[in-house]
Amino acid sequence: MNSGAQSPSPAADGGALSLGRRIRTLREERGVSLSELARRAGVGKATLSGLENGTRNPTLETLWAITRELGVPLATVIGPPALPGAPPSPDPVIHGAAVRGTLLQVFEDEDVTYELYRLTVRPGTPQVSPAHHEGVTEHVTVFAGTLSAGPAGAPLRAGPGEHISWRSDVPHVYAALGDQDVHASLLIRYPRR
Repeated sequence: MNSGAQSPSPAADGGALSLGRRIRTLREERGVSLSELARRAGVGKATLSGLENGTRNPTLETLWAITRELGVPLATVIGPPALPGAPPSPDPVIHGAAVRGTLLQVFEDEDVTYELYRLTVRPGTPQVSPAHHEGVTEHVTVFAGTLSAGPAGAPLRAGPGEHISWRSDVPHVYAALGDQDVHASLLIRYPRR
């Protein structure tokens, strides 16, 4: 899968400009050039420049690759900025080839960040996600449908009421088995580097 390819619909609802600003700020805080981040993440330099300038909408795969190289959870770039006294923003939504995830909560512990998503996986096309940074794990509880998810070479299977988890610092997949949507919760655990 070409992680630099652009999808017809954006990977994240909301402003491409604010998402791009967050990516640029994180890159600059780390002292990494645009060219170097593009190379490390496996995306085109023009694609990354367009994302940072708010003129391109990334695929979910591109966002995962960029946040992996920046060493931050996905919510760091898709979440709304917290403004004192501002009304609460709607929960950010991410889109992939088969997955739609609504970010419900971000939990911060001393050494770990957790992201909790409401997940829908559509039947048909599987979602392939690149590896996250070392030590990241994903934990899925299925409420409806049957899900095949986990490491690309050895996905796990879960039906209603079942839970699966895996280390997601390897390429991994999500696929709805059968002809109905899968409804689930996804908890992603990011150890701090």
